[in-house]
Amino acid sequence: MKSHDGPVGHGQSATGYFLRIYMGQNQQKGGVILDESVLLASQQLQYPDSSSSSSHSSSNCASFQPDAHFLLRKLRHSNIPTGISYGPGLEAHKVSILKEVATQYSIHCFILEASSIDDTTREVMLAWSNIGGRILYLVSNKKRDIYTKLSKCGWLITILNVEGSSACENSSMVYIKKLQELPLTICHINRKAIGNSVVTVGYIMKPSREEDFAKRGAFPLYPTQDGLMFVPLTFELPLSPQLQEVDVVLHKATDEIISIDLNSSLQSSNTITYSRGMQELQRYMEHHLDLCVIDPLNYIYPVLDRLKIQQILLGLEDLKTRGCHAIRGANFLKVDDFNQAGLIQSLSEAKLALPSIVKPQVACGVADSHSMAIVFRVEDFKDLTVPLPAIIQEYVDHSSTLYKFYVLGEKVYHAVKNSTPNADTLMKLSGSKELKPLVFDSLKSLPTTKGNPNSGDGNSSKATDHCIDLELVTSAANWLTRKLELTIFGFDVVIQEGTGDHVIVDVNYLPSFKEVPNEVAIPAFWDAIKKKFELKRTT
Repeated sequence: MKSHDGPVGHGQSATGYFLRIYMGQNQQKGGVILDESVLLASQQLQYPDSSSSSSHSSSNCASFQPDAHFLLRKLRHSNIPTGISYGPGLEAHKVSILKEVATQYSIHCFILEASSIDDTTREVMLAWSNIGGRILYLVSNKKRDIYTKLSKCGWLITILNVEGSSACENSSMVYIKKLQELPLTICHINRKAIGNSVVTVGYIMKPSREEDFAKRGAFPLYPTQDGLMFVPLTFELPLSPQLQEVDVVLHKATDEIISIDLNSSLQSSNTITYSRGMQELQRYMEHHLDLCVIDPLNYIYPVLDRLKIQQILLGLEDLKTRGCHAIRGANFLKVDDFNQAGLIQSLSEAKLALPSIVKPQVACGVADSHSMAIVFRVEDFKDLTVPLPAIIQEYVDHSSTLYKFYVLGEKVYHAVKNSTPNADTLMKLSGSKELKPLVFDSLKSLPTTKGNPNSGDGNSSKATDHCIDLELVTSAANWLTRKLELTIFGFDVVIQEGTGDHVIVDVNYLPSFKEVPNEVAIPAFWDAIKKKFELKRTT
């Protein structure tokens, strides 16, 4: 475990004292209050004066700071009580903005007046009945009169330096320059209070994915019972100081892919161009091999390449269980040109019959990686718009039933979802006697019957002919864990009608696993991260 005794803002020694007592002797949870002075931005609007064509008058128009939304999104699901404060003399239109935002993020609004701080404190304690630690108050350094009094009341004052204002050097206060710094500051405070028993996980992924995890309670900024604490990393701030505060980096690197070069193997990072921020993170990880990463970039490369995954799945042929069913990958063929000579023979040699599903070789990270087609006739390959190189994959009749499996460390969960219909129904969906290809984006929609867009052909009775063999699929999950060396990943299984073969049709890393109940999935998610960190520390 790394030691984090560096300064946060100004006043290192005295600030350290305040940080250590922030949660109280029993590590009770504190709260965060954001003053309106750090949330609202005033803008001077000029407009003509009706009494004179040459003169102008001005008016203040308030708006919400864009960075403030960033901060509130992080705090909303942080498991730390959060509120907004403003003075009794604030203009009505500004109060309206603050209350609207408070409603949007489900947080409290408090009226804070220098002459009645005790009343405000009682109001806060009443609203946050479970609070036992100190209150962190983020305020502009323009409001010196009120934060000086609050500091004497035991509130931890964190001051945002506003352009044009000079910082009042005070060793009992914390200073930050940007709103984005506050989550890391809170992390540092909590870590100082609790000590090295907490494992800090820094995470980076696109906002929509982060929101999906966070709203289910996956990223608490206050430590879990297992001693995990999560803090968002941002490329908007210098990355190295952020990474020095964390023990584990959890990333979804595919969110930061700019392009992929398929002229060379995806086994090398040189074939993938990441965003500038991700490149900086990559360099840091390469030079700090003691940092626990979930998961190392070279571990995820096979999952980006549908050809590589199909080749890996060929190894499932050696997997045997007590059951009578087989588990395998789908039959496949890689093509660089849909007009290539001998395509019919190549399809036959690959044990591919029509219809077949055609997918780009690149599995994720670029815009058209989910552009697919189901093809019924060989002659229709020549005009196909699926990006090349592509994988032609066996289309398995599976009675519209898909089994999504999630591997979270040592635990395996699954959920049942509706899927695309069998081939005979797909032919009806093509809309003409010519059986035109069905082109679709697998992230947005799937070819289904018109009556029910979620249920495929509605014929689920055939699916009961073969029940899912959980022992078999769990064995395959363990095999994939050893083969891929991934901590958290998912794969999709369909059961072939007639044979009962369990066919793996897709593999992905760091899935949302939202089909698994939160009370089951989130603790397993935390446990997988904690065990990966402990394993890293002992090797």
